[in-house]
Amino acid sequence: MNVFISTRNAAASPVDFANAILSPTASENGLYTLRTLPHIDFEQFLGLDYGEQCQRLFNMLDLGISDEILQKALQSYQSFDTPANPAPLHRLDRAFFLELYHGPTRAFKDMALCPFGEIFSTFARKNNQQYLILTATSGDTGPATLRSFANKQNIKVVCLYPKGGTSQVQALQMMTASAKNLKVFGIEGNFDDAQSLLKALLVDKDFNNTLESKGYALSAANSVNFGRIAFQIVYYIWGYCTLVQQKHIVWGEEVYAVVPSGNFGNALGAFFAKLMGLPLKKIIVASNQNNILTEFIQTGVYDITTKTLAKTLAPAMDILKSSNVERVLFALFGDKRTKELLYRLDVSGRYVLDSNELMCLQDYFGAWWGDDIQTKQYIKAAYDKGYIIDPHTALAYGAYLQCCQSSTALICSTAEWSKFAPSVVNAIFGKICDDFEAIEIMLANGASIGKHIQELSYQPILHNQVFAPSALPEVIAQWL
Repeated sequence: MNVFISTRNAAASPVDFANAILSPTASENGLYTLRTLPHIDFEQFLGLDYGEQCQRLFNMLDLGISDEILQKALQSYQSFDTPANPAPLHRLDRAFFLELYHGPTRAFKDMALCPFGEIFSTFARKNNQQYLILTATSGDTGPATLRSFANKQNIKVVCLYPKGGTSQVQALQMMTASAKNLKVFGIEGNFDDAQSLLKALLVDKDFNNTLESKGYALSAANSVNFGRIAFQIVYYIWGYCTLVQQKHIVWGEEVYAVVPSGNFGNALGAFFAKLMGLPLKKIIVASNQNNILTEFIQTGVYDITTKTLAKTLAPAMDILKSSNVERVLFALFGDKRTKELLYRLDVSGRYVLDSNELMCLQDYFGAWWGDDIQTKQYIKAAYDKGYIIDPHTALAYGAYLQCCQSSTALICSTAEWSKFAPSVVNAIFGKICDDFEAIEIMLANGASIGKHIQELSYQPILHNQVFAPSALPEVIAQWL
């Protein structure tokens, strides 16, 4: 059985998949990652449905999860628009948009979190342990986590989001969550503040002791948890196989993967797929004006000392500390170098790759960024071709057009337009309006929308408390 090791101390005792999911903080405050990745002949995945592809990948990764547990988790895709094809492709010229938003909360996070919630809850029940799951969100992880864990046995969830840092629809998806095992808190600050608080609480001995005294163990549902990442590998395999089966490419032909990225989880999924043998030429990372990832990939310098987080039309990418870069550093340079680089980031706010390391990174990744003006231009450009995309996908479309337009590419389309309707309407029609007025305008112009989004404006607000990050440990303990 494959095991998981720390990105900062590979010699520490390894853990199995269940323990890596239930307790995601590894030795030296690193992240868990697989000790070995197999080389896979992905051609054998042709003709399998999505669930079968997932099951075969998990078996070949040798994760030690039973077929019965995994099959039950994969039943969660029955809540998607088209369960047999949860991630359909839409073509614009040689760009193929991999639509990852057909789940209940209309964002790509459903692709991983829907099955992840069932697996986590199963492991928790088997351990006869109560868990408090923390999640920090820039807008999409929160709703998907709340939906996935609603009413699950042995689970309570606390969701932290930056007040004013999400769209109105995203905020309502969290503030109206009605299951009694869920609690949502706004925080004063940005997503980096929320994520830093989550990471600090995971290793805070006093907080963990308080939880233990109340009968709870602590875990997380962000992509620091490898249970999320495992499912994020699958849809690149699905997308590539679909391109072959629809005769857009022949098997073995390399394609680009273009990924709008904030916390780097989606890009990491593509990276692992490429490492295992999926014919991806390169992973192009699209950023907004919080372009820390573009600078890093192009120069090898990760420097947040001169950065101030900007609020943009693509809020899920309003991030300066991208957690999953750490797993890429480990895969390419090993645990000692990863620990050294992350220590420098913590102490001085920056680290620098040497020239050979940068060349190695660029063998796998390219990068581009665009500002809000360009975001709207690419929304309009897609609309003029008959396709509606959200701001994050628009930046990925821009990256495709700027970096690899003459090639075939899979573009991660990460959210339904409805979650960012005011930006979409402003880009297309030049109008300024709120979320639900914008939704009505788009519907009147022939757009379609997920039913859960339409119902949001009628749901009662159940979570409206906002706190400074320093107050949250006590507030969470009181809620429990």
